[in-house]
Amino acid sequence: MTDTKTEVLLNQTEQDNVVKKTSWLRRLYLWTLSWAEHPSAKVALFAIAFIESSFFPIPPDILLIALALGRPELALRFAAITTAGSTLGAAFGYLIGMLLFVSVAQPIIEFYGLMAQFNHVEGWFAEYGVWIVLIAGFSPIPFKVITIAAGTFGLSFVPFILAALISRGARFYLEGALLRWGGDKVRHFVEKHFELLTVLVVVLVVLGFAGVWLLR
Repeated sequence: MTDTKTEVLLNQTEQDNVVKKTSWLRRLYLWTLSWAEHPSAKVALFAIAFIESSFFPIPPDILLIALALGRPELALRFAAITTAGSTLGAAFGYLIGMLLFVSVAQPIIEFYGLMAQFNHVEGWFAEYGVWIVLIAGFSPIPFKVITIAAGTFGLSFVPFILAALISRGARFYLEGALLRWGGDKVRHFVEKHFELLTVLVVVLVVLGFAGVWLLR
């Protein structure tokens, strides 16, 4: 009976932790989205793209899409801002990994529970080189893990930053181009299902973290 009660309590604790994590992510998601109506939305877009490349969990795509929906004629400009912020953020993540691993990088990786997976990235770099950066920059794989690891494990900076620029630019310009030139049907579809699509972006990021976690 005691074992059964203990098991129930442990299961309840795990469920509570999941709820807390979900609530925490949702609050960050809503905070990110709230900048769409702010006069400094462009600055916020750049800043969120910057910090997402090194430690922030919510992708800038959410804010980029919201801004591009409101001003489709500026969609490519928003994409450029996001690309610039994300690329500079990637350089910042690289420097954190190279110069501040113990004091800054390690706590970030441990916070996301990915230290074991982080150590495997060195082998990925040895085998695939900058292709890992290209894939991670365009996909839901948590980019911050790759940028920090690149600095920690000594991936050449110039190829790294070029790969970051190409992959992040391809991702954000694709989103901007769809909303700029996709026509009314695309914009109406995105606008109608905006909340669902942006939540899907967050879900993909969570799945990206889970995918890296499974590769331990």
